[in-house]
Amino acid sequence: MDINKLIIDSEEELKDIFKEIDDKTLRISESVLSSFQKNEVGESSFNSTTGYGYSDIGREKIELVFKDVLKAEDALVRTQFISGSHALNVCFFALLRPNDLLLSISGTPYDTLHEVIGIKNNPSSLKSFGIKYDEIDLVDNDFDYGKIEKYIRNNKVKVIEVQRSKGYSTRKSITIDKLEKVIKFIKSIDKDIIIMVDNCYCEFVEEKTPTEVGADIMVGSLIKNLGAFIAPNGAYIAGRHELIELCGERLTLPGEGREVGPTLGINKSILQGIYLAPSVVASSLKTAILTSKVLEKLGFDVEPKYNEKRADIVQNIIFKDKLKLIKYVQGIQLGSAIDSFALPEPSDMPGYDDKIIMASGSFTQGSSIEISCDGPLREPYIAYQQGSVTYEYGKLALKRAVEYLIK
Repeated sequence: MDINKLIIDSEEELKDIFKEIDDKTLRISESVLSSFQKNEVGESSFNSTTGYGYSDIGREKIELVFKDVLKAEDALVRTQFISGSHALNVCFFALLRPNDLLLSISGTPYDTLHEVIGIKNNPSSLKSFGIKYDEIDLVDNDFDYGKIEKYIRNNKVKVIEVQRSKGYSTRKSITIDKLEKVIKFIKSIDKDIIIMVDNCYCEFVEEKTPTEVGADIMVGSLIKNLGAFIAPNGAYIAGRHELIELCGERLTLPGEGREVGPTLGINKSILQGIYLAPSVVASSLKTAILTSKVLEKLGFDVEPKYNEKRADIVQNIIFKDKLKLIKYVQGIQLGSAIDSFALPEPSDMPGYDDKIIMASGSFTQGSSIEISCDGPLREPYIAYQQGSVTYEYGKLALKRAVEYLIK
């Protein structure tokens, strides 16, 4: 089989879709640039603080830029966040108190949140502090409006959580249109419910943001979309000002909150990351769409299809075969820049019940916006591929993975 011809032919068929992505990326880039200019980001914004981190001008500029770009009242952007999951944990504990009720309306959250919530026992979970939890599954990849209304009318819900990206599930990711509709529905029943959105993998895929369509607060990681592989770590929380203040006091300590937190020389990297993010997300989307097209031509089930509307940068390939899943993931590693000489094997990972096979040939550990691919060793043996700093590198990794899979 001529893999090069397969890819070239697929690219030709995708020209119109790629043009739409380019047009959208220009509009998003203009929004980011306008925010830099409006907030007078200058060389002084690259400063560094240590110790307590008082009066960090660069940190303040970063949070103003994120606030604007994400169309939110306020934003908390910190290197003290270890990951997106950590930021979600901070957000949960900031908003919820003993006897409060947390409701997920997008089914069971991502595996790494199970011990945070108390779905899986942990003495430090929300459950251990007397915070109650329940969940409502999606129906045919949409919200179950009937169950949501009944539940809200019969229970005092403090926070509703929506995870937009699919995680390791087989459902579709949630588009902004669907999110906007369900937020309006919930607020029409109880306007006081706090709607919290896990926005990981979704930033800049669509032009509107969750807070722009009514979400009270949202969370994302800087080693995914908005860090553009430049930010070495960190995460953000954006939303209503009073909720962001609560999150700041939970991240640090009551009384000091957002006023402390040294940036340790990271400001420039975070600003460079969000500046490049529109282009990097576009490259990731093109890589995902090309992957979908090529793997479907090879006879595999894929989700989303190449021409479907997308909510995130994740591309599923449903192999229905353990060995094929392993081989494809290994092929992505072989096509990466870092540790291309290493062959990943399924292994146990903290926060997951199943063994995980994971390719991440990245400059930053765990940076899934760089080309990466992983999946749990459970039926139907799905590879979850995401990222690529440039489309060209994504195409090269795809070519190597397909060659290794076929071989």
